[in-house]
Amino acid sequence: MKYNPLPKELYIRNRVKFAAKLAKNSVAVFNANDILPTNADGTMKFRQNNDLFYLCGIDQEETILLIAPDCPNPAWREVLFLRETNEHIAVWEGHKYTKEEAEAASGIQNIQWLSAFDQIFNSVMSLSDRIYLNTNEHLRAGVVVETRDARFIKSCKEKHPLHGFERAAPIMHELRGVKEREEIGQMQIACDITEKGFRRILGFVKPGVTEYEIEAEFIHEFIRNRSKGFAYEPIIASGASACVLHYIENNKACNAGELLLLDVGAEYGNYNADMTRTIPVSGRFTKRQREVYDAVLRVHRAAAEILRPGTNIQDYHKEVGLIMQSELLGLGLIDQTDIKNQDPNWPAFKKYFMHGTSHHLGLDVHDVGTMHFPIKPGMVFTIEPGIYIPAEGFGIRLENNVVIQENGFLDLMRNIPIEAAEIEELMNA
Repeated sequence: MKYNPLPKELYIRNRVKFAAKLAKNSVAVFNANDILPTNADGTMKFRQNNDLFYLCGIDQEETILLIAPDCPNPAWREVLFLRETNEHIAVWEGHKYTKEEAEAASGIQNIQWLSAFDQIFNSVMSLSDRIYLNTNEHLRAGVVVETRDARFIKSCKEKHPLHGFERAAPIMHELRGVKEREEIGQMQIACDITEKGFRRILGFVKPGVTEYEIEAEFIHEFIRNRSKGFAYEPIIASGASACVLHYIENNKACNAGELLLLDVGAEYGNYNADMTRTIPVSGRFTKRQREVYDAVLRVHRAAAEILRPGTNIQDYHKEVGLIMQSELLGLGLIDQTDIKNQDPNWPAFKKYFMHGTSHHLGLDVHDVGTMHFPIKPGMVFTIEPGIYIPAEGFGIRLENNVVIQENGFLDLMRNIPIEAAEIEELMNA
């Protein structure tokens, strides 16, 4: 791994929090993600299952975590199962965790090879009443590939049909939604790496450069700072392409007078940054571009002041929508007649600001966590208002990542230039 791992004490605390949520005499099992194929004998890069990683910090394929806090046998209350290495694996794939290394990384004392799983699991099940199984229950997930967890659920129900079955996902969403200090530290590093990439870009962009050249500059800076790379497919959209919310072709030339929307973020240690900036290709905003830019920035800052503990995220989105409505009136993009005749389910401002303002951020870019209950300190959100005007050939979005605190927030991107004047100054230095 390129990154510096977090201390085992974090994962010990995370398991204690999880175990406290389980019903009495229960067991929970988490599986690693599969290594997914490309074509022929090719594979994609491995990405660990975030729930398993949150609970043990092990970043390796074919890993299983068993938690049974009430098991009469203390040795079986926490067991980590690993792929056993051999000389062939060492030659072709490289180093894998030893038992000692896995114990040092996770804080779990009972480390076993995968070959021991069936025997230990069956023994623990005979002493348990219920089992918590893991699934991807993200509100926006479209699951079409059968996971290791899904295959395990089928097997478990066939072999142990009389046990009670429970969902681990609601517990994981609650726990992962509130970040520990160490997690916020990893996210700060991801944001700092993102800042380095953005500052590099400010000195690079000029009329005639291509979106893919800009993408290459970002990935160079990210990897040289120990990131695996982009936290998500980067959006590098010049001109009217910025009005396509998930534009990822990144294949056009940047023309003089255009704006360039950059929605990029680095990952670090499996934690993610999610930044958006909009800059002028020629180094200066036009009067109209600056008017719209400043309007988006005002909405961004107003939204940050609303996002507080106790706030319901759905109410927050509605309140931000009213602020955006006022800005769009000032820009002449909508009028009072539009507002009077609007569909309550799709307000007039949605024509130019059609997405939400904030989402959870963490191990997933669109991280798990409640979107229907009050916000808590320790949650991390994006703040990303935007105005998109296809008729004028540009879109502007500004996005920072903030940690909710008892009395305010910590902006993890506070050092990344966002003021129009500062961006112009840096681009013309």
